[in-house]
Amino acid sequence: MDASNLRKNYSLNELDETNLISNPFELFKKWFEEATKQKVDEPNAMILVTSSNRGFPSGRTVLMKNFDSTGVTFFTNYNSRKGKEIEENPNVSLVFLWKELERQVRISGNASRISRDESEVYFYSRPIESQVGAFISNQSSELESKSKLLDEYEKVLKLYKETKVPFPENWGGYKILPVEFEFWQGQPNRLHDRIHFSKMDSGWKIKRLYP
Repeated sequence: MDASNLRKNYSLNELDETNLISNPFELFKKWFEEATKQKVDEPNAMILVTSSNRGFPSGRTVLMKNFDSTGVTFFTNYNSRKGKEIEENPNVSLVFLWKELERQVRISGNASRISRDESEVYFYSRPIESQVGAFISNQSSELESKSKLLDEYEKVLKLYKETKVPFPENWGGYKILPVEFEFWQGQPNRLHDRIHFSKMDSGWKIKRLYP
């Protein structure tokens, strides 16, 4: 299928060093708040790229559940492919794409597990249906049939309807500590703005990249 004629010209905004926020965490916060205000669909959706110790990458979309001045947190099954790859190689990358604002943010850093207590707090803040889904899922392993999954879901949901769903030992959060940010703002004629932040001992080094 030929997609060579599918293109869009960008013109909504600019990214200028003269009035740039020098802290990438603060700039990300500003952009995220603008995406939320503009009602971007799932602004916390991000592509998480992991790699095994053999260097073969894999990517998937996950949801950011917290962002602060130290990093980005998401939750998953630790026995999933991404969980296993993070345990082998904790260096990961994230990509946030906010098409409505013609913006993209790429973050690279090191992922590590958050505490069990923090994971439990988030787990029990979720709807019971989501708790049961996490409890029964052997994520990324082969599933005999969808009907088997649905039958088990209904059985476990009924079992724990009036009691507490056990916290899954193989489920929890990862926090990514960024060492690199890249902010991309679409521009006319493909002359896009790209501002790169790299972490140094003395702070953040900022440079503009060719589009």
